[in-house]
Parts: sequence; C-alpha cells; structure tokens
Amino acid sequence: MAIRSMTGFSRAQGAADGHDFAFELRSVNGRGLDLRFRLPAPFDALEPELRARAQKKLSRGNVQIGLTTRRAAAAGAPRINEAVFAYYAEIGEKLAWSAKLNQMDVGDLIRLPGVIETGEAAEAALPEAAGAAALAAFDAALDQLVAARAGEGAALAAIIAGQFNQMESAVAAAETADATRGEAIKARLKAQVEALLGAGTFDGERLHLEAALIASRIDVREEIDRLKAHIAQGRTLLAAREPVGRKLDFLSQEFVREANTLCSKANDIALTRIGLDLKAVVEQFREQVQNIE
Repeated sequence: MAIRSMTGFSRAQGAADGHDFAFELRSVNGRGLDLRFRLPAPFDALEPELRARAQKKLSRGNVQIGLTTRRAAAAGAPRINEAVFAYYAEIGEKLAWSAKLNQMDVGDLIRLPGVIETGEAAEAALPEAAGAAALAAFDAALDQLVAARAGEGAALAAIIAGQFNQMESAVAAAETADATRGEAIKARLKAQVEALLGAGTFDGERLHLEAALIASRIDVREEIDRLKAHIAQGRTLLAAREPVGRKLDFLSQEFVREANTLCSKANDIALTRIGLDLKAVVEQFREQVQNIE
C-alpha cells in the first residue's frame, strides 16, 4: 500500500426492490478511525456490517457516511396496520358502551392515525434484495474513497520526498559551515585577546584550550548525524506498504527537536541562516504529515 491521505470524497448509487439510494462518504484528518453513520430506517440495520467493512479498508480519519433513500411510487402502496386497527376498535367499543354512544364504523377507524401505513412506515424490515444492493453500493463508495485518498497520498508523497531533499541539502550545508567554525573561533578569540593586551604577550596554549572548550559546547556533529539518520528513516517510511502517518508524525517531532538544537548552538551567521532554513522546511514537513493515514 502506497502513502494515502486521510481526506477524500466518494458517492455511489444503487436500486433494488423499489428502493433508490445513494451513499456519500466524506473523510478528513483524525488521530484514529472515527466512523459516523447517518442511515435512515430500515437501512440503519446495516450499520454493524458497514462499520466492519470500512474498518477493513481504512485505518485513520474522521469519516462521515450518509445514506439518502427514495421509494418508487409503485412500491409505496398503503397497507393496513391490523394491530393498530384492532386496538382502536377495542377502545372504541368500550368507550361507546360506557357512554351509550354509537360505535365507530370501519371508515372511522381507518382514518385514525397509524392505521393506514404508506412509504417507509409500511415496511418495518429491510428487504433482502435492497440490503444486498445497499452493501454493494457501499463497497463501491468505499473503494472510490480509498482510491481518492491514495491519489492525494501520491501527491503528498512527492511533496514530502522533495522536503527530504531540501533537508538533506541544508544538513550538508550545515556540515560544511561547521567544519570551518573551529578555526574561526580561535582566530576571533586571538584577535580579542590581542586587543585587550595590546602589545603584551599571551599564552597561546591557553588560548587553544579555551577555543577547544567553546567549540565543544557548540558542536553540532551529533545533531547533523541524527538529522541524516532521520532523513534516511523518513525515506524508508515513504516506501512502506503499511500506514505510516503516525510514524511520520513522530519523526517530524524529532526533526523539530534537532533543528531547534542546531539553531541554538549556531554562533555564526552562516550556520544560523542554514538552521533557520532547515526549521522552515521541517515545519512544512510537520504540517504535511498530519494529512497522511
């Protein structure tokens, strides 16, 4: 499986047994997989199966799953709810006897609420054919959503690969700049000491020792090595076959930490500029990986 985004949209339609219906799936970023269904009766009975099918193909994202339905006119023939009719007839008989009134006839009873059912109310259970067709339509919508997320994921992967290249160039530049800092620090200290002492003499060995101590405090070799390792790991994750969004998110935090440390240790303009450029790319990388499944 290639890199996939967590955002996407899909729509699939179906029809069976007098039912026309359409699924719409909308997916956005999420820390985990959050499936939210809006299913009208009697299709709401399918939710457990729909949830299980979605969980097999999606691992992260907030996914809104909506179903709209319409019944064909021929399928909307009314029927008598005999249980409601019998209830009204029994109550009507008792009231008529106690109040010494004429009993209600069949026409009166049929006009009472709930006796005649049409449309959705006339069908309490989902017909098997309609349920099977709805599942097929959902599968089609789910496949479309996966494809949409994969398409956007491919674009994200290209962007992130470019960001790794930018980071690599910045790290190489930092390595070059760092290689010349030791002598520069020593020269600067020497000039400062000479200015302080004027024509006097000073201990060159002591100056060398002080320069070495300062250089050790601002050494960025470890940060450079770790940044190189993180870039290599990131490229490996981009080629992985399983979802890597969380791993890339954790890696972005490591990049942020190393880039900040590099900038804090930089004590010359060149290395500071490189560190700031690196931080800008790392921040862009951190934002992009929030979209990856």
